[in-house]
Amino acid sequence: MKTTRITTHLVVLGLATCSAFVLLPAHAQRRPASPKGGITAWVTTPDQSQQLRQQPGPLAFGKAAAPAGPVIEVDDSQRFQTMDGFGYCLTGGSAELLHAMSAPARAKLLRELFGTGPQDIGVSYLRISIGASDLDAAVFSYDDLPAGQTDPTLAHFSLAPDEKHLIPVLKEILAINPKIKLLGSPWSPPAWMKTNEATKGGSLKPEFYGAYAQYFVQYIQGMQAAGIPLDAITVQNEPLHPGNNPSLLMLAEQQAEFIGLHLGPAFQKAGLKTKIICYDHNADKPEYPLTVLGNAAASPFVDGAAFHLYAGPIEALSKVHDAYPTKNVYFTEQWTGSKTTFASNLDWHVKNLEIGAPRNWAKAVLEWNLAADPDQNPHTPGGCNQCLGALTLAPGDQVTRNVAYYTVAHASKFVPTGAVRIGSTSAGVLPNVAYRTPSGGHVLLVVNDQASPQTFGLRYQGQTAAATLPAGAVATYVW
Repeated sequence: MKTTRITTHLVVLGLATCSAFVLLPAHAQRRPASPKGGITAWVTTPDQSQQLRQQPGPLAFGKAAAPAGPVIEVDDSQRFQTMDGFGYCLTGGSAELLHAMSAPARAKLLRELFGTGPQDIGVSYLRISIGASDLDAAVFSYDDLPAGQTDPTLAHFSLAPDEKHLIPVLKEILAINPKIKLLGSPWSPPAWMKTNEATKGGSLKPEFYGAYAQYFVQYIQGMQAAGIPLDAITVQNEPLHPGNNPSLLMLAEQQAEFIGLHLGPAFQKAGLKTKIICYDHNADKPEYPLTVLGNAAASPFVDGAAFHLYAGPIEALSKVHDAYPTKNVYFTEQWTGSKTTFASNLDWHVKNLEIGAPRNWAKAVLEWNLAADPDQNPHTPGGCNQCLGALTLAPGDQVTRNVAYYTVAHASKFVPTGAVRIGSTSAGVLPNVAYRTPSGGHVLLVVNDQASPQTFGLRYQGQTAAATLPAGAVATYVW
């Protein structure tokens, strides 16, 4: 995250202040069985009168004519990407706040987030930082040295900074969901590897490309030894934004060289199966991942590309997919501003991220970040001071569930890892995305981005059900 892009994002998106609220006491099962021929619906409204609330009684499929208005037709025969999951960025600061809770309160909250029971939202994917992100209390790497010293053999490498909060919290999460997917992203290499020998900005010195590749290897092996397997890493968070603290400038050609000649071969030699994902920045520069994926040395080692949406259109993800259809696409970060409203974020995030990203081939959708305190701490000096967590955690085990809790939950609770995106029509209103779950069920996520209530038809296998969605509301339909 960065403070310089916050102003831009507020201007472009017209976001305003987010309020706190509490979860309603009753949730349905993650993949509940609807009555035969019926559809169960969960709704969140911008005025917060409904927050992931199950609607009374199922909607009925029938052969009657569709209601006046748009019709969304769900088609099993059109199959697209298999989903890895939905979730959050578990920053070091988030882990610190969770770890400060009492053990019973933390256990209950983690079960709600990562479990699959009636009260749970089934988060199935997390992004963590390799070293510090800007939402850690302090900047660190795993091999920090006094100025002027270097350690090309990584003799001083240690995961000790993560052993205080992040690793213990991850172990508790993995005990709840051993199959959760974890993505690691670095904000900066150790300062001694960089051209400016500082945590902020600078570039990776070519003479340390090999050492930095081994830094990744030791990180993945160390986490594995701690019982924490990494499904994937990105090479650099926001490689075109060297103004954050910590950060690194890494141009596309540099990233391609680093992956192709150093990182990829190092993973191969070490026998690591962790995926390598390139880019991890805004949708306005698809030429960056296209350059990396088009590099003959790098491409064989690269699983795909990751995106944020602080600039550019979400459709850029499809541009990269269409150019390299065998490579995967991921959506890995989008913040919610602490000076914005629940209503202004609800429909924008669901339309562009939870719906827009999968419709443009994303296998995972992650919001930034999981938790902050009431003052949007902790963060590094110069780090984001307006990043509202999905949760606000206050002393005394107080938990407030903010808008990102609900935008993610509308997908994560119902769309498990292994679900396949299937066809669903869009008529210019009511943006939507549909899935078939591994158990054979169906999920349709819809947002009413209009200023008035919308009545529409939901058609499946020749039968139609009528539904009405309030202005700005989000609904998940399950059958």
